[in-house]
Amino acid sequence: MPQAFFPMISRMRYIHRWGLMRNTFSENIQEHSHMVAVLAHALAVIQNERFGGQTDPGRVAVAALYHDASEILTGDMPTPIKYDNPELQNAYKQVEASAERRLLDMLPPELRPTFSDVLSPEDHEIRALVKAADKLSAYLKCVEEVKAGNAEFKKAKEQTYAALNQNPLPALGYFMETFLPDFELTLDELN
Repeated sequence: MPQAFFPMISRMRYIHRWGLMRNTFSENIQEHSHMVAVLAHALAVIQNERFGGQTDPGRVAVAALYHDASEILTGDMPTPIKYDNPELQNAYKQVEASAERRLLDMLPPELRPTFSDVLSPEDHEIRALVKAADKLSAYLKCVEEVKAGNAEFKKAKEQTYAALNQNPLPALGYFMETFLPDFELTLDELN
């Protein structure tokens, strides 16, 4: 069997997000995963430095880089469909788990345990930080689209912001209060 794990991972750039929406600029899961990794790393640092967390920010960032790897095989399921009903959500989780197993099978056996924990971390705090960063990244995409005059993302922006506010993670609240307003600024305003 070919050792196809890394060639498959490199194909993340071909899987586009937000397929049901008109986009001002497209976003693929490789770009998205990079931003999620940056945000997850920041959240882990904030959690550790401000709220007594003990999670390795590097492990969080790596988990974020791979958090959507299964979508190489499944494609990006639009959020309104993925979370439409619990039955469909459960079925999709099974499809994602199957895709992750297929990806792991593309590695030499001795590497599989390490990458299994990267693709599907067992640590609850790592999962929580990556999930928060994933939602935050989605919100930032909405901010950019609305700033570009794309009203298609207005409702998604409102819904995603509401979901972020429901998340009890202290680092997320701190990030939103401290850093989120500046994402609304133009380049000239940031300088």
